[in-house]
Formats: sequence, structure tokens, C-alpha cells
Amino acid sequence: MSAQNETIAVRPGEGLDVSALSNFLTGAFDKFPADEPLVVKQFPAGASNLTYLLECGSFEAVLRRPPFGPLPAKGHDMKREYQFLKALSPVFSYAPKPFVIGEDTEVMDATFYVMERKRGVVVDKRTSGVQPTAEQARNISEMFVRLLADLHRVDPTSAGLDAFGRPEGFMERQVKSWIQRFERVKAEDEPGYERLKEWMLANIVTSSEATVIHNDLKLNNLLFSTDLSGIEAVVDWEMATVGDPLFDLGVALSYWTEAGDSPRLQNGFKSVTTNEGFFTRNQFIERYEQLTGRNCDDILFYQVFAYFKLAVIVQQIYYRWKVGQTEDERFKMYGPMAGELIKQAVYMMEGEKKLEF
Repeated sequence: MSAQNETIAVRPGEGLDVSALSNFLTGAFDKFPADEPLVVKQFPAGASNLTYLLECGSFEAVLRRPPFGPLPAKGHDMKREYQFLKALSPVFSYAPKPFVIGEDTEVMDATFYVMERKRGVVVDKRTSGVQPTAEQARNISEMFVRLLADLHRVDPTSAGLDAFGRPEGFMERQVKSWIQRFERVKAEDEPGYERLKEWMLANIVTSSEATVIHNDLKLNNLLFSTDLSGIEAVVDWEMATVGDPLFDLGVALSYWTEAGDSPRLQNGFKSVTTNEGFFTRNQFIERYEQLTGRNCDDILFYQVFAYFKLAVIVQQIYYRWKVGQTEDERFKMYGPMAGELIKQAVYMMEGEKKLEF
């Protein structure tokens, strides 16, 4: 368990121009203490967009920017993330409030934005500390599912989020798009991939509704109160959109490892959800059905595709490391992890873990 305020010195190759940033903040905030030194630290978690803590006297905020180096088309869109949070945060209090966006500035060669700092505890096996008791684990599971259900109740129209998604044909576009992305970066033939691809294209589900979805909701994207009795915030909204809520459920389940999962899958995520007291994936689905009234009969497709989508994301990050676009040594182990996620998708596709309630 770790506090979200645990930061590190900025990693090599990911530094910011502190002087230019200070000048920008002075112009953006009326009460920015420009006569005091600006201190920039980095949040170490995350493998996509970069997140920094800005501290200057009594002022503190968080800055988000894309990774350094070449980026995939339509990826790491900071302006979209800023606009999404600007619309969502007034109606969903767990979302951080964005303050200001920087475009075409002298601060850096990329669009970035500055938002409020949310404080809380991250529950994650990657860090040392107290692990949740079995009772806390049950409560955390319940809070997680309730939060997902609450997010899916946000009305996109009244929140001004309609423009952020194209609900018609959503899943078909998702499947075809992520297949294309994988085939651009896959290093070698993955066993079972062609069968998986064929199955996904042949079994695309038709979405029955569209809601606000986080699209990357996992336990370590939540900040909890220090006693783990409540959720303080949800972070990392870069993939959020308006789309199929069951896809969001499938994505959350892809991160929710169980004790019976393969050791490599468990070690890759290092999630506490393997601990005693946490819901199983089946229990998670059943509780979501109870809270939302949605029919989850097609959840197997969403889960299979979610594992595949996660494999693509991991493979894209590994590819950036392999071709020298990032120096972050964490990413050299992502290649084997991508293969393990493909295996998990095939495993579920072949019905070896069919869901039974």
C-alpha cells in the first residue's frame, strides 16, 4: 500500500524546463508565488503519459504530458484528456479538476495540462506496506464495483460529453482498431494470435447502450482514504470516452487477477486482488449486474477482447523501448507480458474458464 504523494526525482530523459514552466504558471494563476522556487518531482507509476508534481510555496498541482519521442497516431491526446475532465469533474467528484492547458508554448514541445492534486493511498503489491485485511478487501471490492456503476450512470448528454464518443459501431471499431495497432508493433508471431483474431472478428457484440467509460479502470488508478474506508479519487483518464459500459467492465476485469491465474499474469500486475477477501471475477460481474440491472451474458467476449487490448498496449510500450524511443528500463519486460496476455485471451476464448454463476 502506498501513498499517492510518494514521488521520485525526475527520470533521466524526462525532465522539464523549470524556468519556462514557472513563467507559464505565473501567467496562468493569479496567486502563483513566482518569487519562490518551483520544485518538480515525478510520480513513478504509469507506463504511458507522464505525471509530475509541481510545488512552489503553498502552491501545488499535477502536470500531465505525453511521453517523449514519436507517438502513435491519435494517442496521448492531452487536449482531449483536459477537455474530458473539464466536462466530467463537475458531475463526478472523483475526477480531478483540470486548471489550465498549455498548447504551442515555449515550455515544452508537446501539449500539456495542469490539474488539481488529489491525495490518497494506492493499494498495490508493487510497494511495501500494510496489505488490506480480508474485511477491507471485501469493502474495497464493493466500493470498486459501486464506483464503476456510478460512473456508468453519468449522463453523457447533460455532462456535455456527447462529442467524445461515437456509440454506433463502437465495439466493431474497437476490435478492428486494436488488431491494426497490434500488427504494427508485434515483434514476432504470437502462438494463438491468428485464432484469437478470427474469433474476435466473428463474434463482435452489438452495444445496447453508451455511457461514460474510464476505459482503463484498475485498482491502482484509485486513491483511497488512509484507513481504506473510502475512495478519494480516480486518476489516469487518458483513454476515457463514451462507449459500451460492458467493455469498461471487461477492462476492469482484465486487471482483476485471481489466485488461480498463471504466475506470470499475477507477477505482471502484482495486484492485491489475489489476496483473501477480494471478490472473484465472477462475484465482481454478479455484483455489477445487481447494481446496474445490466445483462452480462456476453461478458466472455468483452473479457477476451479486454485481455487482447491490454496485450496491445503492453506491446506498444515494449516496442517503444526496443527501438530506443524511451530509456525507461521498466519496459524491457513488457514483451513477455504481452505474450502472456494473448495466452490468457486465448485461454478464455477456448472456454476453459467459462463463467458460471
